[in-house]
Amino acid sequence: QVQLVESGGGLVQAGGSLRLSCAASGHTFRNYAMAWFRQAPGKEREVVAAGSWSGNSTYYANAVKGRFTISRHNAKNTLFLQMNSLKPEDTAVYYCAAREEYSSATFCLKVRDYDNWGQGTQVTVSS
Repeated sequence: QVQLVESGGGLVQAGGSLRLSCAASGHTFRNYAMAWFRQAPGKEREVVAAGSWSGNSTYYANAVKGRFTISRHNAKNTLFLQMNSLKPEDTAVYYCAAREEYSSATFCLKVRDYDNWGQGTQVTVSS
């Protein structure tokens, strides 16, 4: 198991940027595929971006493609989500998730695929 702690959320105006961080501890971060999910009030949790533990394979939801970037620093056990050109519809609680993965090119997109979750960080985008 790996423990995950998100940070970097906050209130920002539409068009602004935020950088979320997810600090991992308790296990070898390198072997974990990671993802960012978000959950808006009254909606299901949805994947925003996902990446393999090598960082060579990534996925972005259509709603964020071209605006968000997922990255990781394995030596610092940290996952990032750079969010640019934010829109009010990006308002949600953002969660990072991890899954131990043996393949360097594999990532997962479903909530049920991940067994390690952070507590979430609120992102609010005002119009």
